Amino acid sequence: MSTFGGIDLGGTKIQAAVLDDAHNVVGSARRPTPVTGGPANVAAEMETALRDAAKAAEVEPASLAGVGVGSPGTIDAGNVTSARNLPDWEGTFPLAATLAGALGCPVEVGNDVQVATDAEFKLGAGRLYDSLLGVFWGTGVGAGLILDGKPWTGRGAAGEIGHVVVEINGALCTCGRRGCMEAYAGRAAMEEHVRRLHEEKGRKTDLFKLMKEQGRTRLTSGIWSRALDRGDKLAIHVLDRAVTALGAGIASAVNLLDVEGVIIGGGLGVRLGHPYAKRIADAMQPHLFADSRPPHVHVAALGDLGGAIGASLLVRSEG
Repeated sequence: MSTFGGIDLGGTKIQAAVLDDAHNVVGSARRPTPVTGGPANVAAEMETALRDAAKAAEVEPASLAGVGVGSPGTIDAGNVTSARNLPDWEGTFPLAATLAGALGCPVEVGNDVQVATDAEFKLGAGRLYDSLLGVFWGTGVGAGLILDGKPWTGRGAAGEIGHVVVEINGALCTCGRRGCMEAYAGRAAMEEHVRRLHEEKGRKTDLFKLMKEQGRTRLTSGIWSRALDRGDKLAIHVLDRAVTALGAGIASAVNLLDVEGVIIGGGLGVRLGHPYAKRIADAMQPHLFADSRPPHVHVAALGDLGGAIGASLLVRSEG
């Protein structure tokens, strides 16, 4: 029996998994994404996460048939460029070669959101559809596309839904442009916005108190969820703003592509779950041209492990 590795590289966490031939997860591990040190530090943590997952599965990394990696940024032959939501990731880094040398097995790298969308299409909530838009709401906002039953990656940068403009000359985005959906809905932008309202405008919130209580340095999806449970008014306001932007941006993509289904995943998407998927669907409705037949909107069925599962498909013959 062959075993396969998958690593999902996110802005706040690295999720690794080892899977068997039947796509069952037989070992998994999670590590925080380093906040300093650049690509080399990130790659070292990815190696550790995969080794931990392999230990849980009682296999050696070198015995794996291969390891797939889902990474943000532009991917070309295992090299990763412009991974903006990762620390100090300047220029191009040979991620596949670095990990292959450290782990002793073949490594393939794909776009993080596309591989997670592929997993939902083949194994999760997208199995009913031939056309699918996977929207992953986390540190940033990215999308994967399935058109006519096949992944669509364009010239290598398709799916950048976070940079669909939802307001002309609007909020400044981390990409340096204005009015992008990610500037309103990306978790990093949400944290910056709420911090500004709290520190400069005196708006009250428990978000940063919760962050300290949880021993975190960033406002993770879990912290946002706990703040909502407490009825934190500022957290509610910032999430309402995010949902409005997501509704407009996703609807614009649907107007262009007319897909059958939309999957909402990512750290925030999975954590906030079905109630927020319903809210996003409702926020899309006023902007849909074909409003009498909106796409079906689902929460990612594979949860937090979806990205790692999807990454493992990169090193399977059927993937």
